Amino acid sequence: MRTFALWLLVLLHGHSISALDAAEPEYGFTHQLRLPQLVEPPVVDGDLSEWRNFAYHDGIWDLNRLQHEPWYESDRNRLTLHVGEDSTREDVASYADDLSARYYMAWDSDYLYLGAEVSDNVNDVIDPDHSPSRWYFKDAICWFVEAPFDEIAEEFGQGGHGFCFVIDESKPDYGAWWRHGNEDENYIEEPMPRSDVDYELVMDPDGSGRGDFVLEARVLMKNMMQEADPSWRPAQIGDEYGLSIVHTDPDGGEYGGHYLIYGIGRNDGYWAKATLVGPDADTPLRRLAK
Repeated sequence: MRTFALWLLVLLHGHSISALDAAEPEYGFTHQLRLPQLVEPPVVDGDLSEWRNFAYHDGIWDLNRLQHEPWYESDRNRLTLHVGEDSTREDVASYADDLSARYYMAWDSDYLYLGAEVSDNVNDVIDPDHSPSRWYFKDAICWFVEAPFDEIAEEFGQGGHGFCFVIDESKPDYGAWWRHGNEDENYIEEPMPRSDVDYELVMDPDGSGRGDFVLEARVLMKNMMQEADPSWRPAQIGDEYGLSIVHTDPDGGEYGGHYLIYGIGRNDGYWAKATLVGPDADTPLRRLAK
């Protein structure tokens, strides 16, 4: 019966999942995030300098780092192998050259702020079998958010959101995508309402000719989060959200490589717990350059 249930989920959702997606999770996560409140709202222009040092950020993520995390699964957290690359992937430097990123998160009473500074060897937003909901077949970053956090394990059911940004500088209609659920339905797929999201991309910020980019976004929480879960309330210090990040990097492949950070898959029972906290500091933190 369990095998049949997993097979049915694969048919319904169109791409493979592991048994962990359907398993009952154990709560009491060891991975805890603290998302700081911003005092001054930044301008969304692709420049993170106004708030990057006041946001949550825990260093550079690449495949070498992911291999040491409890949620690592080699069939999910992986890179696309290019012609001529060493199939053993023993050269750690190649991981960073292919894909590495810093992810930034913060909030205020109205918005969830999301940012990324990414080193990528090539920008790929070409999906031969394109449909608007297939952000995961393109270069994209998607923040999975459960708001408010609860102890009901679901896959984009009530309160579950995927705030997904395709790294396409033309900013197509599907460039800011919203996967979510509500009280009655899971896996609702639609563009984020234009009035509820602002985002900007700066491609190749260093002029290297690579696929490097900066993403800056803000999501107006009220409308989307209340639509998904009527129990949501305006963000306050001490509120808890579930959180995970999916960064897809096909590089000419089909489903391609991708990173899963702070969680395992689409089941929110495996996502990290993010607590909304007050302003992180009165003065910016000093951070090393990439």
